[in-house]
Amino acid sequence: MKSFIKNNALSLSFFVIFLFSLVAQIYFGKEEYNRELAENNAVSVDLKSYLTSGHFVESTFENWESEFLQMGMFVLMTISLMQKGSSESKKFDGTDEVDREPDPNKKDAPWPVKQGGAILWLYKQSLTIAFFLLFLISFVLHFYGSLDDANTGNALKGEPMQTAGQYITDSRFWFESFQNWQSEFLSIFAMIVLSIYLRQKGSPQSKPVDASHNETGE
Repeated sequence: MKSFIKNNALSLSFFVIFLFSLVAQIYFGKEEYNRELAENNAVSVDLKSYLTSGHFVESTFENWESEFLQMGMFVLMTISLMQKGSSESKKFDGTDEVDREPDPNKKDAPWPVKQGGAILWLYKQSLTIAFFLLFLISFVLHFYGSLDDANTGNALKGEPMQTAGQYITDSRFWFESFQNWQSEFLSIFAMIVLSIYLRQKGSPQSKPVDASHNETGE
């Protein structure tokens, strides 16, 4: 058990923080949603009903959507685009380890590498594919939740319901998306640029403390 925790400490730590944050979001989100319902003289909902409400689905997946888009774009763009001096960029000179062709004879090489062909091609792109697939799933769920929440508000106000075709061009939906997207792209920009000049001893996201500002890559 100790070795498992040691070997997976980084992912486990972030997953625990994620679960804590999700529980806190659910608690405060339910309180906020019921307050909105009370202001419109509607009956409050229990936890089970809240977890299937558009309010919860929209607020959850609009954030996940932007995170997966950010990471997918970052992985894809770092293939060919570089930033002088950044630890987040490939080197300008020489060949990076990530660019070499996979060796099927290498000991403990993953199964797709040994298989070759189309399986290997998909495996070569699998990280980007996974992030964009998660983005698309989150985007659809965000849209569903946002539409449901908007129609809940319309029902409370006695206004007509919107269809999916009408809502896809609604400013509310795209405002929800872009307000998250811009913050994610700003954070990536900050990480790329700040890693040129700033250091964090011991972190693989930073260059060595004594590295030149012009040195590119980890």
